[in-house]
Amino acid sequence: MRIISICPSNTELLAFLGADDLLVAVDDFSDWPKHVLNLPKLGPDLSIRMDELEALKPDLVLASLSVPGMEKNVDELVKRKIPHLVLDPQTLDEIGTDLLTVGQACGIDAKPVHAEYSAVIAELQSRSAKAKSRPSLYWEWWPKPVFTPGGINWLTEISEIAGGHNVFADIDTANFQTDWDEVKKRNPDYILLAWVGIMTSKVKPELVRKRPGWNEMKAFENIHIMEEELYCRPSPRLIEGALRLGNLIHPDLYGDMELPRFIREKQL
Repeated sequence: MRIISICPSNTELLAFLGADDLLVAVDDFSDWPKHVLNLPKLGPDLSIRMDELEALKPDLVLASLSVPGMEKNVDELVKRKIPHLVLDPQTLDEIGTDLLTVGQACGIDAKPVHAEYSAVIAELQSRSAKAKSRPSLYWEWWPKPVFTPGGINWLTEISEIAGGHNVFADIDTANFQTDWDEVKKRNPDYILLAWVGIMTSKVKPELVRKRPGWNEMKAFENIHIMEEELYCRPSPRLIEGALRLGNLIHPDLYGDMELPRFIREKQL
């Protein structure tokens, strides 16, 4: 098959299925596994150059509505009658289901990878159950205006299986715009900066420290930069992010837990 992925999470999903060798092109932001950097790039995930994509004659294009604005690309795929699959995962379970769905579309048995994925989530949940305290976590997806994940989002689940609690878990949506006054009112124990689409080196905690009253909050000494690629993309790499978060807030519970084999192998 000739497959094109037009967002990073789908590229990573293919890698975990061992199907990344079928890729003939990707979007500009796909960067894992590293060898995909050598593939033809078709533009940013929200501005895919469809003429170039069509010229590659793909058997399947993978899109994802987890990227706001992707609908424009999907409409164009439909218009041009290009075979495609649209994913829209918001939870860890839905990511697991997508492994099976994409595997079936590619003629690959995804059940072994899905089983490993499910097993490591169960292990994280088991360790989380032993937590004597659950610190509250404020995840910041964008600094101005302030955007944060709500209860219907994988980061709420990641928070829970790492022994914490998303301070905005009561908001019944995947992500939403709030303001700094509301964050202060909720007074989280940790401030976790995972700015979507921004490299770790470009994230600036000093912007938070300029906000009024930040030094009066419980989290004033607990502002952390979290790798965008481990927390903002709905792929199995979120498992690595969950383990790193667990080691941050409960090192006694997660310190001896290793990354699962199916993730370690892809890092080589």
